[in-house]
Amino acid sequence: MAKYRLVLLRHGEGAWNKENRFCSWVDQKLSSDGIKEAQNCGKHLKALGFEFDLVFTSVLSRSIQTAWLVLQEMDQEWVPIQSSWRLNERHYGALIGLNRAEMALNHGEEQVKIWRRSYDVTPPPITESHPYYEEIYNDRRYKCSDVSQDNLPKAESLKDVLDRLLPYWNEKIVPELKSGKMILISAHGNSSRALLKHVEGISDEDIINVTLPTGVPILLELDENLHPLGPHQFLGDQEAIQAAIKKVEDQGKVKSAEK
Repeated sequence: MAKYRLVLLRHGEGAWNKENRFCSWVDQKLSSDGIKEAQNCGKHLKALGFEFDLVFTSVLSRSIQTAWLVLQEMDQEWVPIQSSWRLNERHYGALIGLNRAEMALNHGEEQVKIWRRSYDVTPPPITESHPYYEEIYNDRRYKCSDVSQDNLPKAESLKDVLDRLLPYWNEKIVPELKSGKMILISAHGNSSRALLKHVEGISDEDIINVTLPTGVPILLELDENLHPLGPHQFLGDQEAIQAAIKKVEDQGKVKSAEK
């Protein structure tokens, strides 16, 4: 019997997910499909009887919007939400805004997979000449973060994401879990992968093969020491979930017509 249960969620599809671009720290709202994904997620969690006491999100709109829609569908809009940049998507540096399939054509699918999925490879850093630099680093939401804007990342590996996420996990989320609260974390593909790596002890080599689809809730059942009682569980139609995972994996491949 699980001592603690936690639901982890990658936000619904965003506009740049649909366009197959590296979104990262650029703030994007959900696409129309992403809105439906979040709503369907909420309906499914409600049907399964989940009752949340607290929700954690990043400070990016697609993460927060997903949480709102999920809670609305569950008739739990009153549940408190706490947001932190430490749950943000991985910072893809100079790759932000670029199309994954076009990059696979130019740099090879394996290189793009390494940039997207590896544990300790950092992409080239963003510079002041990047078209989205000013939008990111002049954003007011980072003025109230727990680090100065000068110390915010300019590019990250998945290892870097885990390093900046762990203090928040240990100091903010874990005490709430241990107090008995049922928690939903509405985050991003890579912040969720980093957390799964930590909680489940996934190796540096195996994490490259962990892919999370948008808008699909993941259940973690933990013992009193926060060790998993089994592998994480995708909640929903398993055939549809596997198709969604393949769709995410194919984003970093050359389009068939271009091969």
